[in-house]
Amino acid sequence: MYRVRVRSVPPVVLALRRFPNPRLTGIGAGLFAALTMFVLACVDRLLFDSSELVYGLLFLPVSALTALWVRPADLVTAPISVPIAFAVGVFPISGGSEGLGGQIMGLVTALAVHAGWLYGGTLIAGLIASVRKVRQMRARRRYVLAQGRGGSPASERAPRSASAAASAAAKPVRAGAGGTGRAGAVARRPQRP
Repeated sequence: MYRVRVRSVPPVVLALRRFPNPRLTGIGAGLFAALTMFVLACVDRLLFDSSELVYGLLFLPVSALTALWVRPADLVTAPISVPIAFAVGVFPISGGSEGLGGQIMGLVTALAVHAGWLYGGTLIAGLIASVRKVRQMRARRRYVLAQGRGGSPASERAPRSASAAASAAAKPVRAGAGGTGRAGAVARRPQRP
């Protein structure tokens, strides 16, 4: 008889499991982050008069969601696509002057002024992606170890039934078999001259 340990799951984890859990490719995660930041910047410009604080605070959860929703094969793209999304989104609130040169200078100035938010969001995405990668590598190692032990741990193997044991004992043994298992199988093969 085996004991089953039941872990109680915290209510916060249960609430987080109810959220959608899409698996985006690297390009999809980058597009999600860029479009979301652009829309949030437009809303920030309309409602909050291009507030840098509001934009920065909205950037942090978008960075976390991007790192959480990217598929495991593309985890490395999350910390790369998040700064690009920040630059795309900061364009509507950069406040540059007339002309292309003025807009570019406003964008560069806004990126320099908001570097703290940029680094913070990139750090969040990098940490989440790193934790997910470590968990993925541990799961893969456990799987490989379980495969090396015969497919399942010894504690989970089903005991041999009495009928299977009786049928194995009732098999006739040839002369010269000399053992069971692999050695017996080798001894039963006909020898070539």
